Amino acid sequence: MKTQNATKGLFRTKSIEDTISDTSSGEHSLRRELSALDLTVYGVGVTIGTGIFVLTGTAAKDYAGPAVALSFAVAAVVCGLAALCYAEFASTVPVAGSAYTFSYASLGEFPAWLIGWDLILELALGAAVVAVGWSGYIQTFLADIGIHVPTSIGGGTDSHWGLNLPAAVLVLAMTALLVIGVKQSARFTTLIVSVKVAVVLLVIFAGLFFIKGSNYKPFIPPTSKGTSTSSGGAQPLIQHLGFAPGSFGVMGIFTAAAVVFFAFIGFDVVATAAEEVKKPQRDLPRGILASLAVCTVLYVSVTLVVTGMQKYTVLSEKAPLADAFNATGAHWLSGFISAGAVAGLTSVTLLLLMGQSRVFFAMSRDGLLPRAFSRVHPRFQTPYRSTILLGLVVACFAAVIPLKALAELVNIGTLAAFMLVSLGVIILRRTRPDLPRAFRTPGVPYVPIAAILACLWLMLNLPVDTWIRFGVWMVIGLVVYFGYSRKQVGRGEPSSE
Repeated sequence: MKTQNATKGLFRTKSIEDTISDTSSGEHSLRRELSALDLTVYGVGVTIGTGIFVLTGTAAKDYAGPAVALSFAVAAVVCGLAALCYAEFASTVPVAGSAYTFSYASLGEFPAWLIGWDLILELALGAAVVAVGWSGYIQTFLADIGIHVPTSIGGGTDSHWGLNLPAAVLVLAMTALLVIGVKQSARFTTLIVSVKVAVVLLVIFAGLFFIKGSNYKPFIPPTSKGTSTSSGGAQPLIQHLGFAPGSFGVMGIFTAAAVVFFAFIGFDVVATAAEEVKKPQRDLPRGILASLAVCTVLYVSVTLVVTGMQKYTVLSEKAPLADAFNATGAHWLSGFISAGAVAGLTSVTLLLLMGQSRVFFAMSRDGLLPRAFSRVHPRFQTPYRSTILLGLVVACFAAVIPLKALAELVNIGTLAAFMLVSLGVIILRRTRPDLPRAFRTPGVPYVPIAAILACLWLMLNLPVDTWIRFGVWMVIGLVVYFGYSRKQVGRGEPSSE
């Protein structure tokens, strides 16, 4: 691998030309089969899931009340700013790896390693947690038809741990599908996304008939100063910096935005598939921005309907949509919603696994991880080694971790990636103004700077414990980088084996 800088320093960059040339390297290149529609479906597929079926209730009940609709809008604005930066980078550098690849081209090897290491954790935890959520929904569905999964293999109970076999089986099945081919995965995702979007639209239009204006009052509940149940590490970092508690009020809207941000990571996964797009310069910006727009409209609509159907103080935190309809007597709709949730979480698991394997593949091809994992399958032309390895790891996570609110840890990783990509756009505009850009982020440097500040603000609204765990993972990454990765890249060209 050649680097744009002759030095062996931490901030040596890999030139855009070398990055793109790697995609034509036989055993280490991926097949281009995706269209703009496929990318939009991917974005909607990974975005419409946990956020709309689970986090809506938690965010409204604990943080923002009916104003959670504004929280989704705030999160969408932050994502929109970052999406503009992603669209420029993805169309200019249509290579697997997303934020990792973009950072390597603009900021250098060390920042790229950090963000790649961060993305591996983000996507692994995200896939595992979503798979556990899927397991809960599928077991409820089976129980309704008389089939009961033993607690010992169904994830246990609140008081007794149990192996979560359904979650592990889902991860392994999605891993197998990804190995077979990206086009097959796209077809499956299109089918699943069609089901869950239909369910979401059903929720919106059917829910309109059960809305009560009194449930919106107050739309922004007053701040509950001094009554917050969180303390110490569970408090938002911003609270330790002297700002008011983040439960309800205007601050509660931003706290909820930091939580529901997990629901908007779809376009990040779209960017990881850049190397598999037929016409990346045209289709990547379209897929990224279209998927974000569709999901934003659906999220805001659903939250307005659900908080209008049921008072935010009594919303369910596990199944807010289904329980809201049950509370109004429309029990027949809860089954459709559960089916939509199962479909939604299936596609989210699949696409998070895909995104993770592409980041791992890109880091392996650059030598920062063992290069054996950058080999593609001779028939399917998919990164089968990295896909299988990571699928097994995530399956183990899904089988043994309890269902807890781990969305915050996923969020902080995503926000960090967004910040680096936005910074990279500014740097690359200055260092490589000659590069052909099919899509140009408007208002540079102001839009990227706004994206950076907005992401930082949401990060400050995450709990202190989340920052600590994130720091521990980054320290482990530093050990791996200085103990292995930096030495491997320093050896020069990748082997041609």
